[in-house]
Amino acid sequence: MVSVNKAVIARFIVGKKKFEILVDPDRALNFKLYGRGDMESILAIPTIFRDAKKGEKTAESDVEKVFGTLDVYKVAEKIIKKGELQLTTEQRRKLTEQKKKQIVAIIAKRSIDPKTGAPHTPARIEAAIERVGVKIDPFKDAEEQVNDVIKAIRHVLPISLETRKIALKIPAEHYGKCYGIITKYAQIEKEEWQKSHYYCLVSSPAGLQEKLLNKLNKISKDIQAKILKGGA
Repeated sequence: MVSVNKAVIARFIVGKKKFEILVDPDRALNFKLYGRGDMESILAIPTIFRDAKKGEKTAESDVEKVFGTLDVYKVAEKIIKKGELQLTTEQRRKLTEQKKKQIVAIIAKRSIDPKTGAPHTPARIEAAIERVGVKIDPFKDAEEQVNDVIKAIRHVLPISLETRKIALKIPAEHYGKCYGIITKYAQIEKEEWQKSHYYCLVSSPAGLQEKLLNKLNKISKDIQAKILKGGA
């Protein structure tokens, strides 16, 4: 159990009612992110406050009305999972950096430079994010933040989201090695076998097209690829 002096506040607000608990910062974060840990070791004090800094407890009637129980540990679980958890400076820095890298990886896969048709490197995308000062939410899903980040960095980085349609003709003997690569970098829309070849039509994010074709080309020079069209 962490000492009160080293604890941080986890807070859940419903209307005008505020419910706070004092928690171990690392164990509470681990529970919020992964659901691991027990409340006895997470809570500094097994008490629900309306104002933890002032030491003012919440009325039991309010706790029971909102959470349906007076069990402190069950209430604490809900507060940590659904509420706001104060982060230490180092925790916020690490979480934000991790989330930023996830967002950058998604954008790099899906985008290209409309001037050259070449994919943007993760380093270039990350530099643009830093330049415009995009705020990354460490708790919000990376996918949900991608569009907002793209809108922000377009002011300093020409960027276009495209999906390419590619027709592939693969000799039967190379099908096994190629199939895993295709499904990793593209989505198969149509496929069929004709004599000694496997044919498929795939859609691939523009940023992954080059990787897909390069990896297939390394397997065999006999693999044929034709880019049909792209879409925003």
